[in-house]
Amino acid sequence: MTPPPRSMVAVDHRAVERLAGRRRELRQVTLVWAALFLNVLTFAGPTVLPIPAGWGQMVTQGALLGALGLALVVNARGLVQVNLFLVLLSMLAVVSLMVSLHSEFLLGSTYRACRYLLFLLVLWLLTPWFGRRDMLLLRCHLRVLWVLLGVVLAGAAVAPGVAFAFQGRLSGVLWPIWPTQVAHYAAVLLGAYALLWACRMVSNRQVVIAVVTAGTVLVLTHTRTALLALVVGACVAGASLFLGHVRVRRTSALGAVVVVVVATVFSPQLADWAMRGQTPEEASQLTGRTKVWTAALRAPRPRVEEMFGSGVSNQSFNGMPIDSNWVATYLDQGWFGLVVHACVLVVLLLVAATRERGPHRAVGVFLVVYCLTASFTETGLVSATPYLLDLTVAAALLAAGASGGVGGPRWRQEAAGWT
Repeated sequence: MTPPPRSMVAVDHRAVERLAGRRRELRQVTLVWAALFLNVLTFAGPTVLPIPAGWGQMVTQGALLGALGLALVVNARGLVQVNLFLVLLSMLAVVSLMVSLHSEFLLGSTYRACRYLLFLLVLWLLTPWFGRRDMLLLRCHLRVLWVLLGVVLAGAAVAPGVAFAFQGRLSGVLWPIWPTQVAHYAAVLLGAYALLWACRMVSNRQVVIAVVTAGTVLVLTHTRTALLALVVGACVAGASLFLGHVRVRRTSALGAVVVVVVATVFSPQLADWAMRGQTPEEASQLTGRTKVWTAALRAPRPRVEEMFGSGVSNQSFNGMPIDSNWVATYLDQGWFGLVVHACVLVVLLLVAATRERGPHRAVGVFLVVYCLTASFTETGLVSATPYLLDLTVAAALLAAGASGGVGGPRWRQEAAGWT
């Protein structure tokens, strides 16, 4: 047999080196992303492991310094790309720090503001990976979500009584994760995989595993906000692919039929699941949230606090959780913060409107719409929370240039390397 030419051998070696470099890069950025995620996992709630609360909080807060160190290793030259999304967040963070210096709770408020600035610094160091055609940040995001769901399911298998102790809703007990957070991770994972499958980026086997696992977890958490946000986000993102992909049209038609049949046959069970044992009055008040919102908005405040807020807080009012991004923003950052929050979402949606159909735009739109829908009963849209990480992934995806169309050769090449 005639040996291959030397040029072909050299090309193969270069291809192997490039592949090894990409895998190494994926591992390094995943470690940074995992450290950021650990930082936003609040250590509060039941756990079956003998971890003192103080130690758990030290781990989560110390993870931010670990993320910064890892980011400096990955981006040793300190290169950054200008990104309007992060510019708006940085402007808001600086103003929040200035207001926190005059806050009634000086130490706590200033400490939170400084940690938020440090969090944004790590995100700035990751901007060289924004706009990647291989969706590197999304891959890192999904990997971390798989690990978190694995931890939750392992805890349910080890101590099911503790895992379902909170009103019969699934929560994390190896590491304390509240049901609403578990549902958030499951919904984002499920929606992202469904859209990637529609764009032929993942196989049938992968999407079945994701849908079964994440869907089961989502149902067991009994979280209405995550389910509603998933449906709205998936519908809007799917509409962006509707005219360009026959798989999306077929799936939409089949899904509509399934929804009608399930809603007709299992309507009593679905109503019981949605009510969670609450009375109609409790459900209409969103489990007491509206009472807290009304009290917070009616509280008298100086004019300057109405404009710029009272500093970064723990997003509570009189000891009660606010559970609304917009009400919490008004209290912490005033009308200025509300305007910046709205601008962040509008910028991401306008950027998405300029992108052609494809997985980058579809998943990016899903994440933005998901966060926007959930923001009415969840806090932390543009603070150091998992929601900010979702929006950062969306910004990274939408930073990609115009695509070559859904299902084209370029997408198939990317799908072949998806891990």
